[in-house]
Amino acid sequence: MVRYYILTLIIVFLDQLTKWTVTRSMDLYESIEVIPGFLSITSHRNSGAAWGILEGQMWLFYIVTVIVIGVLIYYMNLYKDSYPGLMIGFAFILGGAIGNFIDRILFQEVIDFIDVYIFNYDFPIFNIADSALTVGVVLFIVFMLIDEMKNKGKKFNG
Repeated sequence: MVRYYILTLIIVFLDQLTKWTVTRSMDLYESIEVIPGFLSITSHRNSGAAWGILEGQMWLFYIVTVIVIGVLIYYMNLYKDSYPGLMIGFAFILGGAIGNFIDRILFQEVIDFIDVYIFNYDFPIFNIADSALTVGVVLFIVFMLIDEMKNKGKKFNG
């Protein structure tokens, strides 16, 4: 169980370290091209959710994040002795939620900096916490589907 909370803390640490590095070494909106035509580090701020939706609704983000963190901790404790893949997904989601929550509390906005171009489309700028949330949700879905397939197999074979 402790290892999943350690993974959460590693994600939060990496998220906050990279955001701190960007804010200390770059001006707002400054961009450094890393892989031409594909990846840049761009100092950006977001006072909303993904893609800037619900901009300025900090009270909503505070409430939702506290609820999500509570639910995740509850389920991590509930499933602590089983489903390691699911637990890794929960740890990623928890780390991402906490990472962006820290920004919202300290700055009333989230520090974003990973700027990716996919086939000439400038994908919305994101951060390590956003990446962890995405990876965590994908893991959660994959392991829920795997579990569902295992259970269906038991129903038909039993």
